[in-house]
Amino acid sequence: MWRVLGDPLVPGDPAGPLHGRTVAVKDLYAVAGQRVGAGVAAWLAEQQPVQRSAGVVETLLAAGIDITGITRTDQFAFSMAGRNADYGTPPNGAAPGRIPGGSSSGSASAVALGQVDVALGTDTGGSVRVPASYQAIFGIRTTHDLVDRSGLLDLAPSFDTVGWFTREAALLSTVGRLLIPEPRRRSLAVNRVLIIPELQTSAEQDIADTTTRVADRTAEHLGVPLEEWDIDAGRLDGWLDAFRTIQAYEAWQIRGEWIMAHPGALESEIEARFTAGRDGAAEQVERARGVAGEARATVQDLLSDAVLVQPAAASVPPRADDADRITGVRAGNLRQTCLAGLGGLPSVSVPGLGTGPLPYNICFVGAPGTDVDLVELAERMTSA
Repeated sequence: MWRVLGDPLVPGDPAGPLHGRTVAVKDLYAVAGQRVGAGVAAWLAEQQPVQRSAGVVETLLAAGIDITGITRTDQFAFSMAGRNADYGTPPNGAAPGRIPGGSSSGSASAVALGQVDVALGTDTGGSVRVPASYQAIFGIRTTHDLVDRSGLLDLAPSFDTVGWFTREAALLSTVGRLLIPEPRRRSLAVNRVLIIPELQTSAEQDIADTTTRVADRTAEHLGVPLEEWDIDAGRLDGWLDAFRTIQAYEAWQIRGEWIMAHPGALESEIEARFTAGRDGAAEQVERARGVAGEARATVQDLLSDAVLVQPAAASVPPRADDADRITGVRAGNLRQTCLAGLGGLPSVSVPGLGTGPLPYNICFVGAPGTDVDLVELAERMTSA
């Protein structure tokens, strides 16, 4: 799970309020004196140590948190499986023998196995929410552009966000208060709790049943009604197509030149996701941006006074040796995760609410800027 490991790798400020805590950093963030490897051996070989750490890394160090090391990621973060042809697959701390989830795989594993208190990840299409679900830990995808992304290697800037993992909701909130300045926070105003039946039909039955039960408990806890949003399946699929088109296009614009110059450097499945962006016509991308804009406006309006409760992932973690199943669950997972991505919304992946033998999380999704309040709601629901 580690690309670079120290004891610590970089010490935090001993006078900081979180001195004694430890953090793992996904190998997309700049750490002063280290190279950024992005999960690709050929890329790492060409990099030089950076002079300055990413903005959020500097903030954590100033708060006293020690950096334990730099964690593995799926190649260029363009996967949700957690596998890596160059470096192998980090262990699943909650379900041995099953994939850890990605792309923030090493970070999630480091937290799940108790090797650090906090781990930085990123979430474009689910890369925090899914590994948190697969390893039964807390994770947050933050509101798009709310948390400083300076010094972070991009995948698709329209959807890229900073995220992090913890084993306790209280620490998830503490880090949120540190990384999200008070003036940028919004209060969570909840007049209703929403579920989306179409999303639940895409999930395994136990996950769908738990989602309904948690939503009902949340509505009762808040004293508001539980409502269903009956979005048409075709409309939801159109939104997902738009998300994937834009993601692939932006990813190719950023990395395409390097990929063409390094044939064979990427796993074929991941390279195909990049080249899909190369092959997209300009008018197709423009149409996708129009659809994405409509989706963003719709979901932001819908959640202006509501909280959405939904599956964090469509399935429990597949076995690490079941390649067909791993490929098969990707589309279902993206169907769950794309709404928060399109809407630029915060989403908290919460463990411990299900009853099955294998791990899965439930997500709480709120209006932009309500990240800290959303975590606090999730914390209350885990103890309710």
